[in-house]
Amino acid sequence: MTGKRPTKEQRERAAALADAIRHHERKYFVEAAPEISDAEFDALVKELEALETECPSLRTPDSPTQRVGGEPLAGFEPVRHDVPMLSLANTYSEDDLREFDRRVREGLPGEEFRYHLELKFDGVAVAARYRDGVFALGATRGDGRTGDDITANLRTIRSLPMRVDERRAFEVRGEVFMGLADFRELNARRAEEGLETYANPRNLTAGTLKLLDPRLVAQRKLRIFIYGLADMEAAGFATHWEAMTFLSGLGFPVDANRFLCPDLDAVLTTLESWREKRFGLEYETDGMVVKVDSRPHQARLGATSKAPRWAIAFKFPAIGAPTRLTGITVQIGRTGVATPVAELEPVTVSGSTVSRATLHNLDEIRRKDIRPGDTVIVEKGGDVIPKVASVVLDRRPKGARPWRFPTRCPVCDSELVRDESEVAFRCENVTCPAQIEGRIEHFASRGAMDIEGLGTKLIEQLVREGHVHDVGDLYSLSLDDLVALERMGELSSRNLLASLEKSKEIPFHRVLFALGIRHVGAHVARVLAEAVGSIRELERATVEKLTMIHEVGEAVARSVVDTLRREEMRALLDKLRRAGVNLEQAGERGEKPLAGLTFVLTGTLSAWTRNQAADRLRERGARVAVSVSRQTDYLVAGEAAGSKRRKAERLGITILDEDGLRKVLEEGPPA
Repeated sequence: MTGKRPTKEQRERAAALADAIRHHERKYFVEAAPEISDAEFDALVKELEALETECPSLRTPDSPTQRVGGEPLAGFEPVRHDVPMLSLANTYSEDDLREFDRRVREGLPGEEFRYHLELKFDGVAVAARYRDGVFALGATRGDGRTGDDITANLRTIRSLPMRVDERRAFEVRGEVFMGLADFRELNARRAEEGLETYANPRNLTAGTLKLLDPRLVAQRKLRIFIYGLADMEAAGFATHWEAMTFLSGLGFPVDANRFLCPDLDAVLTTLESWREKRFGLEYETDGMVVKVDSRPHQARLGATSKAPRWAIAFKFPAIGAPTRLTGITVQIGRTGVATPVAELEPVTVSGSTVSRATLHNLDEIRRKDIRPGDTVIVEKGGDVIPKVASVVLDRRPKGARPWRFPTRCPVCDSELVRDESEVAFRCENVTCPAQIEGRIEHFASRGAMDIEGLGTKLIEQLVREGHVHDVGDLYSLSLDDLVALERMGELSSRNLLASLEKSKEIPFHRVLFALGIRHVGAHVARVLAEAVGSIRELERATVEKLTMIHEVGEAVARSVVDTLRREEMRALLDKLRRAGVNLEQAGERGEKPLAGLTFVLTGTLSAWTRNQAADRLRERGARVAVSVSRQTDYLVAGEAAGSKRRKAERLGITILDEDGLRKVLEEGPPA
């Protein structure tokens, strides 16, 4: 490190400034009790910045000046959670809470215990590790066992301490969120600038933590509440309450709204008091979390692969708000399905502004008797998805008429057709721009070709400008095509081209899924790919041949055959071949000790997901089916296996637990 060597006085002054800044950060961001003005605080930071610029050796990773964010990141590295970040079982029902209480009492027969009750924050769960008293690493939850390294982004959150008075290594878990006042201020500023406003604080927070430039993250004023220690036993705490009190004393932002309840009745009373009280908070909460307080009791009760048995989240029922339905429009999806959408006078529901909500289909509109001009009650399902719950009939305007589904597509003006076997109306023009955009978005999605950087707005531009007429045209895009588009710089254009090139190596079954053939989901695409082997063979296949494949019915087979015989699909496949996209199933490699055997998976596994287990079985030659039949050789039954296990027992099929599955994978089937 270059620069001037600091004097003793400079080292002492830098240390004093850092301590003072940390003190005032805690007073302002954690305790909401500032002792100095913003100008005085800024002066302290600027003085420390000047010292560190003059003597760079004074700049430490935990310096308060480092919160502004460093250089942009190349990407997020994976982080393994030593203690899994489990999610919580959710309920909206008092009956479910009573059932939870019954299970806890059965698991702790005759023992006294207390419940710890705390608010459930509507944000993004993260982990933060400390070593020698210094913040060392931050990570997202991810899949619970592996998350993303977001250390640089968490460092920008001023309520998260960078240094604490505790030398033992430990990890805290918390929820990152944006305060409602900051959210409204940000949206007001964007509206003034003519920019699109954000839907709600939770989505904005999630998107912000995914940014690769910490400097942008620092501008969003994110906050955090700590709700637990990753390993309470290792830290020496007997109860969750003690652990949270300890963390609060270290300077961590721990929400003061937490309670000890001697029994479920006290829990229910407290919950009831917070149904309305929560709306007075400066942040969003969608419920409360009930936890058994004692760590030994938590250990006794244990956990499933997804959630602890000693905790449950009670979510407050969605609260509706009245507003006027100004009209009903129709939205066209990638398969041509026409979906009616409610256009609403903007209304605030559960902390965010709602101006549109899906009406699903014509039958739903008729069932609720929804008419343009009506006053309707808008709710958020699970406090997330806006929906029209009901109509206020006594406020219906005179002359309001039932809505009629349009006969023409609002995008391409083709006829809308209703199949008598379906609820939906469809636009059957495959060149409809709305369908093209939807097909491209599906093709680029994570479960399909996983093309990073190809978002909705860019897809709309590519179609509108005539660069892309189908997904095959994506592979003909040039750097010049992309940089000429609005908001596309050279770096983002090169990144997209690199992602397109990488997508050519995606396995064939995912390519088949990405094509968006009706009735062919991810599982059926894998079944077809493994049975047929290539797109060439699939093009030659007949309905009769395909229906001979287990799990492929006539509707799927006919959809595949009809789609692949269309002139536009043949042209698309030619483009994909010329581009070098993988259109063949990988050849058989290695031994296949489970060849010829059929497995069905049910219930929850602890060591892997069902998809991961299925992939391991397929790697060893097994066929994995979704339903139990007389052709099933083994049923793998995890926790909470239900009707499939009962059917397997009735048919005399061999049932394996997780250890049995592991043994079969390692040693092959029993002799």
